Amino acid sequence: MIELFAANTPNGKKISIMLSEIGFEYKLTKIDLDKGEQFKAAFKEISPFSKIPVIIDHENNNTIFESAAILIYLAEKSGKFYDKDNKLKINQWLMAQTGYIGPMLGQHHQFHHYNPGKSKFGEDRYFKIAKRIYQELDERLSKFKFLSGDYYSISDIATFPWIARHQWHDIGLTHYKNLTRWYNNISERKAVLKGFSFIDKDDFPPKP
Repeated sequence: MIELFAANTPNGKKISIMLSEIGFEYKLTKIDLDKGEQFKAAFKEISPFSKIPVIIDHENNNTIFESAAILIYLAEKSGKFYDKDNKLKINQWLMAQTGYIGPMLGQHHQFHHYNPGKSKFGEDRYFKIAKRIYQELDERLSKFKFLSGDYYSISDIATFPWIARHQWHDIGLTHYKNLTRWYNNISERKAVLKGFSFIDKDDFPPKP
């Protein structure tokens, strides 16, 4: 049995979507970020940086933190969404999400959505970066059906929940036809819908 420690955030949804896609049963342990539960000593034992998500695979007593590491672990365990002949490209787009797309869009959320009016520099900087990310993803998806090529993979699963916050970004997803096509394609997957609403049953990917 997999135990998932998560909150209703893009990073949490990456793993709930993956678990739904591969059909693994799991136990959800919610971490209330607003109450600071991520900083409790017991959670720091399994998450050194006090971040969600974390999983414990109770079948073999493995504990894994960091979303990319979890996705790779689950992909290898299930044999799905991590094509052995395309791992290099999948890894590159997965690391692009965890090292660039997620952190930059996260900063855009902080300045534009949560704390507007506090820093014009921050708002302008991260809006421009977010807009560039949309353009870069759109260019990639003009050449391929999915981020790492012709097949859906963990790099798409990692990126999708961040683009699902497109309403927060105020960029206009529909201005990017290839990214919109990719987004609509993934948002119609039954496992994605199930994983997306893993904490709030009324939570669905917003329409473009």
